[in-house]
Amino acid sequence: MTSKVVIPPITQLERDRWPKKIVVRLEKPFVDVRGKIQPLVDEMMRSAVMIESKAGSLRANHYHKTDWHYCYVISGKIEYLHRATGSENEPETIFVNAGEMVFTPPMIDHGMKFPVDTVFLTLSRNPRDQATYEADVVRVDFVPTEGLQSWVPEDDDAGLSSIQSPFIWPT
Repeated sequence: MTSKVVIPPITQLERDRWPKKIVVRLEKPFVDVRGKIQPLVDEMMRSAVMIESKAGSLRANHYHKTDWHYCYVISGKIEYLHRATGSENEPETIFVNAGEMVFTPPMIDHGMKFPVDTVFLTLSRNPRDQATYEADVVRVDFVPTEGLQSWVPEDDDAGLSSIQSPFIWPT
């Protein structure tokens, strides 16, 4: 028996707390002799993932029905493209460098190109298990994929996603 994925609707209170701009201005870090603490996001979220992307790759090229996410670049650079879902306008492009963060609300087409190897954190509203993710995401082809490494779920069916963890739990 398969259970249906239930994603809670977005509330007005949630919308009111979203950043007003795509590029998120970070708070001033707390610095002392031990080092630095950089506040990123003080919101309830259900997913935090670290993503490594190779130079010349493309991620996203989709929108989310209910999910929002913050993307904080640890190293490298993201060429972030976005536009309102349903728009035929050319997407706006923003370059997000190490130490910078962008916010993507629901119903925004977005794509990420990686001119260099990049590591970034994605902090999201919804859980990142595959069933929930697939129930909320809608793929669109607004960023051309020619010359870029990209992926769609059908690639798994063709055996193109063969990277597996080398770690095996002891029995």
